[in-house]
Amino acid sequence: MHPILNVAMIAAREAGEVIMKYAQDIDRLEITEKDRNNYVSQVDQLAELTIIKTIKKYYPDHAILGEETGHNQVDSPIQWVIDPLDGTTNYLHQFPQFSVSIAVLEKGKLQHGVVFDPARDEMFSASKGQGAKLNNRRIRVTDQKSLKDALLATGFPYYQFDYIDDYLATLKYFMTETAGVRRAGSAALDLAYVACGRVDGYWEFNLKSWDIAAGILLVQEAGGRSSDFAGGDNQLTSGNVLAANPKLFKHLVQGVSKHIRSDLKR
Repeated sequence: MHPILNVAMIAAREAGEVIMKYAQDIDRLEITEKDRNNYVSQVDQLAELTIIKTIKKYYPDHAILGEETGHNQVDSPIQWVIDPLDGTTNYLHQFPQFSVSIAVLEKGKLQHGVVFDPARDEMFSASKGQGAKLNNRRIRVTDQKSLKDALLATGFPYYQFDYIDDYLATLKYFMTETAGVRRAGSAALDLAYVACGRVDGYWEFNLKSWDIAAGILLVQEAGGRSSDFAGGDNQLTSGNVLAANPKLFKHLVQGVSKHIRSDLKR
């Protein structure tokens, strides 16, 4: 295992301990609404500080981009991209679908990724060229060939609604063309579930890099493909992302692309 991946796993597990420690005292937490339906709690902040402390212990010269603390302007080719609690709304409602997401980029390229589900004690991990694992067991995307037999995951718009009609058009299409669509509320786990074969594909609009960076690498290292809505490689910048096994990938790209306006195809 690469040393950086090992540190990412340590940091994710420590953040998970913070998250679960406060899980029984949700009503006592200080909660702020950053935007409509976009919440941040003390736990998000404490978990992120825990991750940063661990990173700085081992790699004090690395740059960090965190959802809650922003961009650490360090001149380094290596950058950590962290979401300390992906699925905050779920967590605040005690709906057990949330995760810690940590990715590491070198010169802008994904190299390592970890998604940790502390409620289930599931650690998804990957390093570039080394495959993907769940609790140290190798994982692969599905071999599903048919869209009509596929189970897909998605995420609804929840705080910005200017693209809601485009999203609903894609949802209607996939609802009628597949075996089912699930919306669980953690983008990082949705991508991890594509990687380990629990769902065959996934699409979502308007995410942040910290939501999806680690999950994208998991999918790729598990033999799957990920892209923006035009099939390109701009998903970390645009926040519009889809992922699937190679046999379904083109069907997701086509299904999304033909139901959205052109400015979203990037």
